[in-house]
Amino acid sequence: MLKVIGAGFPRTGTSSTKAALERLGFGPCYHMFEILSNPDHVERWLPAASGEPLDWERVLEGYRSTQDWPASFFWREQAEAYPDAKVVLTVRDPHRWYDSMGMLLANGPGRELPPGMPEGAIAVFQAMAGLRPVLDMIGRSVFGETWNFGERLPSEKVAVEAFHRHVDAVQKSLPADRLLIFDVREGWEPLCDFLGVDVPEGEPFPHLNDSDTMRRMMERLVTEGSVESPFGGGRRG
Repeated sequence: MLKVIGAGFPRTGTSSTKAALERLGFGPCYHMFEILSNPDHVERWLPAASGEPLDWERVLEGYRSTQDWPASFFWREQAEAYPDAKVVLTVRDPHRWYDSMGMLLANGPGRELPPGMPEGAIAVFQAMAGLRPVLDMIGRSVFGETWNFGERLPSEKVAVEAFHRHVDAVQKSLPADRLLIFDVREGWEPLCDFLGVDVPEGEPFPHLNDSDTMRRMMERLVTEGSVESPFGGGRRG
């Protein structure tokens, strides 16, 4: 049963929040990394590309929380399907977010792939290619009908306006007692207070998957064929 719904855009601290939620007992948390690690998950999401409703019990089977696209794009549908779940909207300075998203696209879907990649890397990129119709749909919904996932972001003005529009829509759609607008720089206290759990004593709030981490992960994938989890647990692939 889903307990916490992520509603934030990628590159707003979703990886750190995933790690925090799992530390607090709300794991496992569904994040884009789950698809990188489990390429067979792609087909769970494909009906969304043609406008069909998703079977959330199947898509999120075994997970207790969500963060990051594609899951966080469907925050509204999940909030309706799981009326007792709370919603965490991760945010950051939108101009810094814009720079970080540009880096993500350049080092992920937009990068030029070298010949002779290991089989593990090929499987991951094939999975992401299979997910492309869903990501294109998300991108067009957020940035406009002419945009496709993997392209450069639209202008900073257009993208930042989309960011503010999204935050405003989430805030207006949910009652205050069900929504936390969360900047990971705030640390444990607001998240724990919102979820009604104790702050982990003596533990720093996790800060994961910054730009350098993502770049190293992608380099290792294309050279070694393995995905090294930023959440611990070693490599997969």
